Amino acid sequence: MHLKGKAAIVTGAGAGIGEATAKLFAQEGAKVVCCSLSDSAKKVVKEINEGGGTAFFIQGDVAKEKVCKTIIEDTISHYKNLYILFNNAGMVIPGVVHENTAEEWDRIMAVNVRSIFLLSKYAYPYLKQTQGTIINNSSVLALKGVKNRAAYSASKGAVSALTRAMAMDYMEDNIRVNAICPGTTDTPSLSQRLAKYTDPQEARNLFIARQPMKRLGRPEEIAQAVLFLATNEFTTGINLSIDGGMTI
Repeated sequence: MHLKGKAAIVTGAGAGIGEATAKLFAQEGAKVVCCSLSDSAKKVVKEINEGGGTAFFIQGDVAKEKVCKTIIEDTISHYKNLYILFNNAGMVIPGVVHENTAEEWDRIMAVNVRSIFLLSKYAYPYLKQTQGTIINNSSVLALKGVKNRAAYSASKGAVSALTRAMAMDYMEDNIRVNAICPGTTDTPSLSQRLAKYTDPQEARNLFIARQPMKRLGRPEEIAQAVLFLATNEFTTGINLSIDGGMTI
């Protein structure tokens, strides 16, 4: 029970990496706040509580400042502390620079980057009290270029750079800041994107082929990396690749 009694916020907790991490945190004794844009994280909260853990649900768009402020305030109201902020919420918009719209660019930056800024801003005083930790979900595409992901890659590059900057800024406050950089992971989000292809199975095979281990990651594997960053007290400022060898 590495996290017994410690409060943890997980954004994008309704499925995939967020769901797996919220459940793993709960198994380790954390009191979890599960956030999602839709009501998808409700079922995750229900499963955690029925399994003997502690969790509650907050719905909202983390690109909005009021929502981020409410998430932090409600966490403190419920649990009286905050030890982990896992900035997991994100979105993928495919495309190249000359085809993406300004609206698409602004939306992906708001969800993938601005939300981290806002949640971390409001979490800071409470994380300083607990000497807690921030983990950001970046991507292998912050480290490696692939076709048709210009805006997404830019947003995740910003997440990785922001992670390093925050780690330096908050070193003296004993707040550790790290990021994970997952490769392609077998999540409901991926399935939804593959369904838009003419041949979803062929598209899936192409995603698998670009990873040297010749398989997709599993959400539970990525969650284990998040737990490592949450508990290893000699680790800050890193972008941890869990990518099936994609960045070798």
